[in-house]
Amino acid sequence: MSLRKFGKTDVLLNTMKTHPNCEFLVYDGVVYYNSIPALSGVFTSSVLNVDPGYISLYEYNVDKKGGNQNPFIFPFIEKDSSRSSFKTLSNTAAENEWSSSSYGERLYSSYPLSASITREYMSYGSRSATLHLNTDDGKYSQIPNFNRHFNALKNRLNYYGQRSEHYRIVSSLSQSGGDDGWNKAEQTINLISIPSIFYGSQIKPGSVTLKMYVTGTVAGVLQDTKQNGELIQVSGSPGSQMLGSGNVAGVVLYDEGFILLTGSWMLNNHLNYGYDGSSADKLRWLYFAQGAADSVTQTQLAALENMSSHISFKGTSDTQVVTMFAHAKRGQVNHSNNPTFLVYGQDHLEYTSSQVYEENSQRMIKNTVSSSYSEYSASFKRQVYVSRVGIYDKNRNLIGVATLSNPILKEEDRDYAFKLKLDI
Repeated sequence: MSLRKFGKTDVLLNTMKTHPNCEFLVYDGVVYYNSIPALSGVFTSSVLNVDPGYISLYEYNVDKKGGNQNPFIFPFIEKDSSRSSFKTLSNTAAENEWSSSSYGERLYSSYPLSASITREYMSYGSRSATLHLNTDDGKYSQIPNFNRHFNALKNRLNYYGQRSEHYRIVSSLSQSGGDDGWNKAEQTINLISIPSIFYGSQIKPGSVTLKMYVTGTVAGVLQDTKQNGELIQVSGSPGSQMLGSGNVAGVVLYDEGFILLTGSWMLNNHLNYGYDGSSADKLRWLYFAQGAADSVTQTQLAALENMSSHISFKGTSDTQVVTMFAHAKRGQVNHSNNPTFLVYGQDHLEYTSSQVYEENSQRMIKNTVSSSYSEYSASFKRQVYVSRVGIYDKNRNLIGVATLSNPILKEEDRDYAFKLKLDI
């Protein structure tokens, strides 16, 4: 075996960007991901031990039901002075677990970890208010409380205001339908959260489509047609005079994976398929994706089984690719370490002692040149069959092996180049 160094143009580094499709359907309080049906196992009704619409992050405990016969695997850490805890625990839960255990004792968590979309209905009217002291006049004023997730997104929304005015928390922009400006802190908001495992590094701008169906009929469609994050209603229910068509019903945070819907207009005057947190209401974009881990149940909204929501978008996946060209030039790569490379039965050693080790220099190479005639050996030529290409680091440590599907005949007077690709 001989080692050859890669040339300056033999190793290429580039990034492969792909945009995989992703779809969610929310129907009757159940989320369906990419139309994947529920897969049952031998021991469990769900082979991945996650609910429909969820993905198992590491696919641990596949087709296991627990117990002594088929136990689950689980993560654990040992209590020490570093005060380590599991990320899935809240600060309060971690502190309680820490204080109730002794040093050296094991702290346990559970698998599988899963992810899916979630919906938060943030009703302005149902929130209480807190008193705030005005230092100028010494008087108290009421400041309405709001969801902490919204507060966490405030700065980001205002930052994206340079992309579109509809991101801003407070704006004087006149909206379709007669509204003169808005303050998102005083609006009811429908927040859809999409974990990054579904879209990668970014949701592709221009790929987001939201659809609401009632008894199989499209009630409304939102698209980010301008690719600037605005979700514009492009169609409505047949016979409803396209209610809300052309309005901006919300915005998309492409990098963070959030969809904020504030469209409060009725999609259809005659449909009663919304739920505002306390009672049934007309169909609006504020009720999009009802049943997606938002505590809205079929009992609370009897008509939920007639309404479904569909989300589709494309993610962005950046894969670093290393392309290597390994050259087998003419007159090179003509030796093999395979024992069949030599004629069988020859002595390997010429002489050996406590001080000398000498191999047999007269060993014959096996003639593998094929002949067109039976029981006739063709003239000898040096040739080998290349079946694998090894990759070594600068210290000659083997770090990778590329195996060919079929060995390649390498004759002494031929040049070959093997193209190797590695996705990181």
